[in-house]
Amino acid sequence: MQIILQEDVEKLGTRGQIVEVAAGYARNYLLPRKLALEASANNMKRLEKMRAAFEKQEATERDAAQKLGELLGAVSLEFARKAGENDQLFGSVTSADIAEALAAKGYNVDKRKIVLADPIKVVGDYEIPVKLHREVTASVKITVKKDE
Repeated sequence: MQIILQEDVEKLGTRGQIVEVAAGYARNYLLPRKLALEASANNMKRLEKMRAAFEKQEATERDAAQKLGELLGAVSLEFARKAGENDQLFGSVTSADIAEALAAKGYNVDKRKIVLADPIKVVGDYEIPVKLHREVTASVKITVKKDE
């Protein structure tokens, strides 16, 4: 089934793109969440008008992400966690913890945008990438210390 994406969908495509997906995926996930439109003749005509709006929205989002990225580059976060003898943490520092700490400093970043393959489980200094936009990635400095 062909659909027109109204929002960026991870591993599928970007706004305004026409993609081929399974009928069930479109009917049960994309269409009810208003992430896509069916690629009918009427919607194809609307697509040209929508593309101009998508480009404007994309430009403003990219600019906002770049400004936020510059601000996040100067941010450093510090976490104090209980740790064992070999500096192994008894817990971990997750993307949710990082998002919470950023929110406390006044930066609203969704935890899904914080690129953390595995939770941090060892004391040390880390550079964590934050994917703010498709084209904009910022780094946040994180220090994990042993709690006394």
